[in-house]
Amino acid sequence: MQLRLTLILVALLAGGLAVAQDGAVRGDLTAEDLARVRAVTAPTTDFSRAENFEGKPAGAGTTTFAANADSFSHFLDNLSFEQEEQFKLGNALFRKIWVSSPSSTQASDGLGPLFNARGCQSCHIKDGRGHPPFEGQAENVSMFLRLSVPGGAGDPVYGTQLQDFAVPGLMAEGRMVIDYVEVPVTLDDGTVVSLRQPSYAVADLSYGPLAEDVMLSPRVANPMIGLGLVEQIPAEDILALADPDDADGDGISGRANWVVAPETGTEMLGRFGWKAGMASVRSQSASAFAGDIGISTPLVNRPFGDCTEGQAACLAMPTGEQERLGVSEAPDPVLDLVTFYAQTLGVPERRDVDEPAVLRGKAAFYGAGCASCHTPKFVTSRNAENPAHRFQLIWPYADFLLHDMGEGLADHRPEEQADGFEWRTPPLWGIGLTETVSGHTFFLHDGRARNLVEAILWHGGEAQAARDAFAAMSQTTRDDLVAFLESL
Repeated sequence: MQLRLTLILVALLAGGLAVAQDGAVRGDLTAEDLARVRAVTAPTTDFSRAENFEGKPAGAGTTTFAANADSFSHFLDNLSFEQEEQFKLGNALFRKIWVSSPSSTQASDGLGPLFNARGCQSCHIKDGRGHPPFEGQAENVSMFLRLSVPGGAGDPVYGTQLQDFAVPGLMAEGRMVIDYVEVPVTLDDGTVVSLRQPSYAVADLSYGPLAEDVMLSPRVANPMIGLGLVEQIPAEDILALADPDDADGDGISGRANWVVAPETGTEMLGRFGWKAGMASVRSQSASAFAGDIGISTPLVNRPFGDCTEGQAACLAMPTGEQERLGVSEAPDPVLDLVTFYAQTLGVPERRDVDEPAVLRGKAAFYGAGCASCHTPKFVTSRNAENPAHRFQLIWPYADFLLHDMGEGLADHRPEEQADGFEWRTPPLWGIGLTETVSGHTFFLHDGRARNLVEAILWHGGEAQAARDAFAAMSQTTRDDLVAFLESL
């Protein structure tokens, strides 16, 4: 609350202030512009036709290529020619495979020593959604386990995440074990849907036992699209949606996760990651370099990645040549270019926005209360550093706040200010292209849901009423709602 008041005071002192009726402040807008923004982002009540610009989820940056496996890998359509070059350089680095030290490829060494992946693209396959191991697949690529003990620190020996790969001469930490139990759920019309309930354990530990009170939380990689636009949603507009005490009595009490940004050492609004634990694309990228690949950057200079003092053999391994020369293993401009790439990935144009089934499904989505958390649209800041991000009407379908999702989805592991029941509302844009891009339809933070229906039925806590409304729908209405989601 104190930080929110500080943001408001800063905006007041900056001048040119626009104040909404709900008290939210946007220092980048005049009162006239604010009125336009409020009008265009107001919830719709007309489901007889698509809204203006609804088919362009990333505004002028929306990509318009044919739907295929590369749909998430195109740059924003409104980049300049010079920025396209930066994007392509960043893309090459995003796809880069890092190698262990010492190596003759000194610009690419420094991997690990312990790691989950050898490159960004290994987890974010085709810039899309990660998944649990497919049947018969031994390795957990694009999914890993977060580790912590009460109080927020990582496991004393194994650190903050289980790393199932290691450089030659070193043992991996262990491997994640997933067991599923099928749980039948009967909907109001008698339809039975089987949900798979996972349990997680760790096997083949190489460095002794985990702490007795260790907490495990599985995570699949999130899609990469639209991140730079999300970064430019004014914090004031997200905070205006927060209702931590459920003052309006609607059962929805989203709240912000305030995190310390490594760029400044100050608190900022978290908006990235499954629990909104990162405030910027740059910090998210640097954290992934260190934690997932074991590569140091100017922002997170950890050449040994997630190695701890309890792993002497890991700390004895050589670091990358760049680190030995006194700079990070991925010095600038590597982090700058990868960040730019992540910030400028476009969002594909929607499909079938005017189809009757999609419009009926949109009405059902709103009627069930889904839009209470999956906020359809925002207008980005006029002050965005990149002109491609400025003052764009975007349709992410998320409020980026933390919500209690109930016992069924709880990992019982806090992260920053998020508790063990809370998850950030993830954006839905592009969700209908998951199978096309990623080759699967596994959803939620651990990929337990095998399709969109299962994902909805796992919702609990603040989303219980919306979930129950879906369960009470006719088969036709449920199909319409899924058709709407698949059009996003």
